[in-house]
Amino acid sequence: MMETAETAPFRIGSTVRALRCALRRETGHEAEPEHTDSAERSTNERDKLWFKESSAKNLRNRDFLAPNTVLATLYSDGQVPPAVLRRVLSLRGSGVLPLAGCDITAEGLRVTVDHCTAFRRVLCGMNAYLRPATQRQGCVLINCPALHAKQAPPTPDTLTLGQLRTVLIADHLRAVLLRQGYSVSFCPALPEESDIISFLRILGISWPAASVSWTSEEREEKMRNALENCCYRETDGERGKRASKGEDGGMTEEVRINLKRVMEDVELQGYDPTLGTCTVQREALCHLAQLDRAIEDFPASTATVLHVTSCQDEFRQQQIAMLWRATSAMAPQRLVVCGPVKTPGTQMSAAQYLQLRRAQMKEASEMKYGEQVEGQTWDDIIRVMTCATVRFELLSTAHTSPVTLDVQREVGVSTKGPRGGVFVMYNCARLHTLFSSYEKGVEQDSLTLMCNDCSAGVYPEIPAGTELDFSSLKEEGEWLLLFNYLIPFSELLDQSGQTLELEGAGARVNLRTEQLCLLYCAGLQIPGVSQ
Repeated sequence: MMETAETAPFRIGSTVRALRCALRRETGHEAEPEHTDSAERSTNERDKLWFKESSAKNLRNRDFLAPNTVLATLYSDGQVPPAVLRRVLSLRGSGVLPLAGCDITAEGLRVTVDHCTAFRRVLCGMNAYLRPATQRQGCVLINCPALHAKQAPPTPDTLTLGQLRTVLIADHLRAVLLRQGYSVSFCPALPEESDIISFLRILGISWPAASVSWTSEEREEKMRNALENCCYRETDGERGKRASKGEDGGMTEEVRINLKRVMEDVELQGYDPTLGTCTVQREALCHLAQLDRAIEDFPASTATVLHVTSCQDEFRQQQIAMLWRATSAMAPQRLVVCGPVKTPGTQMSAAQYLQLRRAQMKEASEMKYGEQVEGQTWDDIIRVMTCATVRFELLSTAHTSPVTLDVQREVGVSTKGPRGGVFVMYNCARLHTLFSSYEKGVEQDSLTLMCNDCSAGVYPEIPAGTELDFSSLKEEGEWLLLFNYLIPFSELLDQSGQTLELEGAGARVNLRTEQLCLLYCAGLQIPGVSQ
């Protein structure tokens, strides 16, 4: 069914564009596409005339604001003409929120949204806000350097907290990109039934496994041959002939690749300018072999590779990316660089961290529920709550920023604080219990009515959205959930794909993983969104 202005989902971006055009006395805002190209987005970012409010304090009296400084640049006397005010208040169009008020204040021109109409339209058509507006096509290979074998495959005890963060972000990105329509694969494949595979399953991560009999020797040889014969290899005359000891004890000629020439020839932007000549080691060949294996089923023209790495390993991963490019791999490569994880006063592995949080979660449950915290059901509950805590602690901060964890053993796990995984899971569990109890009550009342031929029940069924009185939703917190979290969710999903496909971008990419994490966290407080 074709969307009209009356049925199209509300969009913050569409509303801001319409307000901008009205303030600048432009025409055609209703025809503006919801998705602009990169040049137009850059222009819009430099030309911010309106600010969307987000704090509960400001949302009490306004939803959008054009500050006085903006008005002074648009109008010679800083006064907004009455015709412009009328034009703003009468805005209509696909995706444009319904406006209820427009007036001049000490801060500037403020606009308020018709909350009742917005609540009705959004909550009666919520599915449109939980999916991206555009389904994309393409393939994304997510490479996690932390899981590549060094001397041996990683284990939960050798995995650092910084590396665990990159794995969780990789898994988070996979879910986001799949939702947008991309085909997504992970690299590297890990030995099946290994300790690291089991550890990731505990965290709810399904990582591809390879047979323990599989070896990468043939592909490593393929990568070595490609590098030996590529035009970026330094000749004997450039560096002098060098040799290194092979695995059999014999001497093999070193392969040295000039990475700077690779960058210059393919005009890659954003890579470290100190990348010079790199001697190809066995570890690098193994990494390249895994990438070659993972990408072979992807159409080259539609594949993008995301290297999700820690800031400590970024330089090394840039070397790997350039070496792979030197073998004639043509897929675009982007780096998602994650800040460090700090644990003041102690050092802790990923396994120790998970064990600590589980012990704290069990202790908190025992304090609240007593001796009944026993058996498989409670073990499953504690496992889910522990994983939620770990995920939110490591995902709810911008991936480019450091995370500081409190891992003192005497510190308990709090069920308070909207950023905590425990808080989210308790909220979700409470909502689930409330709705389950209500549904059972409705069902029980139905049976009672059938038996007693009575005309009234204690729990009537929830009426259709068109029959509800949304004007009773007057609290700032209720509007904040809708305006800050539910309405923008679809747009944020779209922005991930737009950022990933942005032409001419540098090596790094910021996919704003923490915003989706926090939107989902807040969404669990809205009945039905967690579905």
